[in-house]
Amino acid sequence: MVAPGFLAIGSGPAGVSAAETFRSRHRHIPVRILSADPALPYAKPPLSKEYLCGRQANLDLHSAGWFDRNDVDLIRGVTVERIDVDAQEVITAGGVHYPYWHLVIASGSAAVPLRVPGGDLAQPLRSFGDAVALKMAARHARTAVVIGAGLIGCEAAACLAGLGVATTVVAPETVPLQRRFGVDVGERVAKMLSDTGVRFIGGSAAAAVESTGVVLASGETVDGDVVVAATGVRPDIRLAADAGLTIRDGRVVVDEHMRTSIRNIYAAGDITLARNIVAGRSVVSEHWRDAAQQGLVAGLTAAGYRSSWDKVSGFSCAIGRFALRYRGWGAPYDSCSLTERRDGFSATYEAAGSVVGTLDATTSLAS
Repeated sequence: MVAPGFLAIGSGPAGVSAAETFRSRHRHIPVRILSADPALPYAKPPLSKEYLCGRQANLDLHSAGWFDRNDVDLIRGVTVERIDVDAQEVITAGGVHYPYWHLVIASGSAAVPLRVPGGDLAQPLRSFGDAVALKMAARHARTAVVIGAGLIGCEAAACLAGLGVATTVVAPETVPLQRRFGVDVGERVAKMLSDTGVRFIGGSAAAAVESTGVVLASGETVDGDVVVAATGVRPDIRLAADAGLTIRDGRVVVDEHMRTSIRNIYAAGDITLARNIVAGRSVVSEHWRDAAQQGLVAGLTAAGYRSSWDKVSGFSCAIGRFALRYRGWGAPYDSCSLTERRDGFSATYEAAGSVVGTLDATTSLAS
């Protein structure tokens, strides 16, 4: 019989942070992490930055020895089938029951499939396994096509071009990162990509993927020995929804303490619509630092300590020689003002007269 205790579903930053934090407050209560990923918990942001670019990347969140020394039971390669709220148990696809006193759901996001003929030929870039496969494929490729011009797509394209692969980015938006940062910033990002050798084709959707490249809706064919699907992610809320937790706008609703609508169940990371004290409202965040912070709050709350999500959301992105740093809520904005600098530029986003976000772009090779 497995003893009940603290249980986290997911080995990303939210799940690991929650388990680590709870363990630091309670040394003798069982702590477990259930992970579908067979790898040791790792950081995902470096996958499309240092790792794919061939630079030294620090991926491990903790070593195997850390989990042993801290008596955190990391159970890898298991799929959670359902949560029995009444019995306070988590049941895996193999029929194993894990009872809990406190449960943190940190199931993260899954890549959005590329739903075009041949879409399964495109390689995703979501997991460590994906990054290894893409890096190996790039060694033997002359050309590559990246479908999607979001953060991951831009970073991956710049890395591939840096490896000597002739790379094209295809996106329905007229400029990269348009939906997130607007046209003015997008034009500057397009220049960043161009400086790395990446060709950008905007206002064009992929109609099919073939073994030799991508067919666009216009009928044009773009050569690609490697095709990458950077088509975004979707929060994995299946377990939470099936368990009866309150869901709104496709996310699990939690308060500033990461508590869900069901007692002793918390949620953190990509799947949440979480109240942020600084923002004064519930916000969505799909970024690494926020997931780790929410995990910490969930772990403290479950351990019986007062804690709230009160940090300003933020993330960073690397495109060629530029580092982009954003702080804010990713909210709709009324205006964007840009300030040019010798080493880059900054942008301030406002809505109803209040600042809702700031972006800073700095080159590492400024003279």
